[in-house]
Amino acid sequence: MNAIAIDDEPEALKIIELFSLKVPSLAFKKSFSDPVQAIDYLQKETVELLFLDVDMPDLSGLELLATISVQPLVIFTTAHSHYAVESYEFNTIDYLLKPFSFSRFLKSCQKAFEVYQLKKAPYKTDSENNYLFIKSGYQQIKVFYEEILFLESAGNYLIINLANNRKIPTRLTTVEALEILPSRLFVQIHRSYIVARNKIEKLDKYDVTVAGIPLPIGANYKNSIL
Repeated sequence: MNAIAIDDEPEALKIIELFSLKVPSLAFKKSFSDPVQAIDYLQKETVELLFLDVDMPDLSGLELLATISVQPLVIFTTAHSHYAVESYEFNTIDYLLKPFSFSRFLKSCQKAFEVYQLKKAPYKTDSENNYLFIKSGYQQIKVFYEEILFLESAGNYLIINLANNRKIPTRLTTVEALEILPSRLFVQIHRSYIVARNKIEKLDKYDVTVAGIPLPIGANYKNSIL
């Protein structure tokens, strides 16, 4: 994975680069203390993994992510734990609290590489197939489209809710799930929810009901859904 680091502390950048060189799955490309320069780089170059500080003086890590259209996998690196909950809204891989050890850093990189491989997996979603295989942990689970009720984003995971109260956690993001699910069968109703069209039992102004469960309609999706 091509990786870069953004942090306003030079010492933190040195540590991340040093650790990265020890991880076989990483190709560390560049470090930035200026987030604006990093944005320019991200727009021009292919980056699969971003080590990103949250608390920076001119542009925070969260603000930076909001400015780029194509987001790489993100591992937040910060000295402040109170940003953790907000950071998960961006489908982050992990949240490293400074100072972190190499073993903790390596664990985060392994998580990222697992997701990276998942994104490159050859899913079959053409009209001849009525199923796909979902990677959950070390397993590849066959899931029929007809079984799926809805998908729910939960922190670093996407929970696939199936009939008979079955749940499958996967490292997919909602964006990645939409890429592999046929649009004729599934629709996104909220930043955190994708539902099976034929499983919608009730639709009103603020939510849809699937299997007796009300799911919220996000403001950005309301007009198109209604």
